[in-house]
Amino acid sequence: MADNTPAGSTTDGAIQVGGPRQPIDARVSAPASYDVADFPVPHGREEEWRFTPLARLRGLQDGTAATDGAGVKVDISAPEGVTVETVGRDDARLGRAGKPVDRVAAQAYSSFEEASVVSVPKETVLTEPVRISVHGEGGVAFGHQVVELGAFAEAVVVIDHTGDATLAANVEYVIGDGAKLTVVSVQDWDRTAVHAGQHTALVGRDASFKSVIVTFGGDLVRLHPRVVYGAPGGEAELYGLYFTDNGQHHEHRLFVDHDTPHCRSNVAYKGALQGQDAHAVWIGDVLIRAEAEGTDTYELNRNLVLTDGARVDSVPNLEIETGEIVGAGHASATGRFEDEQLFYLMARGIPEQEARRLVVRGFFAELVQQIGIPDLEERLIAKIEAELEASVA
Repeated sequence: MADNTPAGSTTDGAIQVGGPRQPIDARVSAPASYDVADFPVPHGREEEWRFTPLARLRGLQDGTAATDGAGVKVDISAPEGVTVETVGRDDARLGRAGKPVDRVAAQAYSSFEEASVVSVPKETVLTEPVRISVHGEGGVAFGHQVVELGAFAEAVVVIDHTGDATLAANVEYVIGDGAKLTVVSVQDWDRTAVHAGQHTALVGRDASFKSVIVTFGGDLVRLHPRVVYGAPGGEAELYGLYFTDNGQHHEHRLFVDHDTPHCRSNVAYKGALQGQDAHAVWIGDVLIRAEAEGTDTYELNRNLVLTDGARVDSVPNLEIETGEIVGAGHASATGRFEDEQLFYLMARGIPEQEARRLVVRGFFAELVQQIGIPDLEERLIAKIEAELEASVA
């Protein structure tokens, strides 16, 4: 049973696109490969590329982008007991979570020279996060990172992207049986950066994976989070927030592949947009295969449009191939400030701009609290308020 429900209503300055699409199972059966030659050069008419301004990818999609020595600098700070390695392309731990599923991801896999592998031993419970800093230094780069947790280990990993770069990268999360991994990926690039990435999580038996993706910066950011289950009992929570400003393109394309019985997933992404030609794209694909009995899943996308001239494309898509499930659903909505909220606050003596700030902060608060790292939460709240201040100025 395929659910291709249109993605909600259209409001002035915010466009949502739904309608018939190629079924998820047909799209995911397309080739997945480490070899870039197995993928045709996209032209923008393909389902997976129809929202992306290809010219702004700076050659990442057609092979003309080449490393130039500047690239990015990766620094990793980890608590005692964690192993951090820089490995070559032939390391057997690379590629275990899943293959690239589009040409840019395959280009990244074919082009990186060294990969970072962060390993948390079994039954190790970290009390401090692993922090991975990816800082752009103005050039073109291809990257690969692996985070692996042994059985019953627990860890929090923060991946922080800053600076200026044209980056294509793959990140793999391999979560052992009974392990718990939380990853916070922050895209706080300079406004000139381009970042395309595939994030793939392989969730073990009775394991838990929580992802929080935060996107503020960049000229174009296109991320493809994916979850696959290695055994029954796995849980995945995918959260995201994005603040898309004047001329920026932020695209998040999620896929949760329920091909294993008795697994759970929950997706919640929220975005705010302001300024002329601000464009946010959210694609949420969840496939419940025939063998995935006992699945429980839900996905949600909410967008708040702050000014005219901004556009949102939000497409939740749920496909169910078995009736033996616990629950499944999805929702998507885009809207402006509610006049009643502003009136309520202003009637109590709060100036209009401060009232708007409070509404936006409240809109994002639930997702920010999912991070669980106080210094990072404070930084992101400050970033949101700085974006709002810029719109007033």
